[in-house]
Amino acid sequence: MPRAAFVYDDAMSQHVLRQDHPMRPIRLRNTYELLEAYDAFDGVDSLLVTPTLADETSVGAFHSRDYMAAVRTFSLGLTGFQPQRFGFAQGGDNPTYPGMYEAAMLSTGATLTAARMVADGEVPAAFNISGGLHHAAARNASGFCVFNDPVVAIMYLLQRGLRVAYVDIDAHHGDGVQDAFYNDPRVLTISVHESGQYLFPGTGFAGEVGAGDGVGYAVNLPLYPYTDDEIYLEAFEAVVPPLLEAFAPDVLLTQLGIDSYHTDPLTHLQVTSRGFIGAVTRLGGLGYPWLATGGGGYDIGAVARCWTLAYGVMCGADWPDRIPTPAIERLGRTTLRDTEIPEIPDHIRADARALATESVAAIRDAVFPVHGLEA
Repeated sequence: MPRAAFVYDDAMSQHVLRQDHPMRPIRLRNTYELLEAYDAFDGVDSLLVTPTLADETSVGAFHSRDYMAAVRTFSLGLTGFQPQRFGFAQGGDNPTYPGMYEAAMLSTGATLTAARMVADGEVPAAFNISGGLHHAAARNASGFCVFNDPVVAIMYLLQRGLRVAYVDIDAHHGDGVQDAFYNDPRVLTISVHESGQYLFPGTGFAGEVGAGDGVGYAVNLPLYPYTDDEIYLEAFEAVVPPLLEAFAPDVLLTQLGIDSYHTDPLTHLQVTSRGFIGAVTRLGGLGYPWLATGGGGYDIGAVARCWTLAYGVMCGADWPDRIPTPAIERLGRTTLRDTEIPEIPDHIRADARALATESVAAIRDAVFPVHGLEA
């Protein structure tokens, strides 16, 4: 059995949201080409899989009928719906563009393909880098996200009788996924992100712990801007593995956004490839059937390198640090892993440690006892 599947089609990288939009799907193609340069799909441990479009029934299990109809209409360039009603604006985060509906259905379909393969035991891990669009709500687009593929995949897995843990390490709070399952104890959502006090969407504080039967099943670890690898990994280790092991999911779904990267143009965290891959390696090492998605990431070269490293964790490959020659010019560097460490003033680092400590303590106090863990 292959150790991992990489779900990809070039059609995922062809659309353009807007010429000046920071979300550039070409980052998906760059990641695929870097993996291909490493011969990632040639061995017995890795399987390259072509996705299919999501079916409307699966997407409609979460998204409203009128929203899906509006997206289809905007995709064709037709009128009949007011874009603002559904979160779209040409000059904003969520412009409409030709082929939008098909692009969103393909991305969601790729996550469903990965979910099915993992649920069926075909592979222990599957990665859809075009997924992880965690902000979309049932009736509107948000934060560059049209259809919320993690929610759709979780609903599919729940229909199969499986309990799901969702871990989101994107710099932005995974609000859309949290909101969808805020009352549901079958789904544990954990989001590790830059605090909403400083970054979109302005949510994800430690006091957001779920409601009703779901109290204790929503977990938020907000971090201070300029949090570095050391503080990031310490806070991650204190919260995420203990809760996952206590919850013991049937499937682990991760959103591996790399807009936490220290040179990302939209965020402020100071994570390098070391911090990112440290978290990914820890998640993979827990041994749960693993469905991974991409997410944010707007430093295009960092996206390709970090997601290449992440897929290496999934398929058990330790890629050489020297980037293969065909990919060097495209990425603008010769090494896969970071060696530089961002310089952070001591007083800012102290503030980052203080918020991380405060957030961990709040989670341990409010959430740990629900799962039988000591506060």
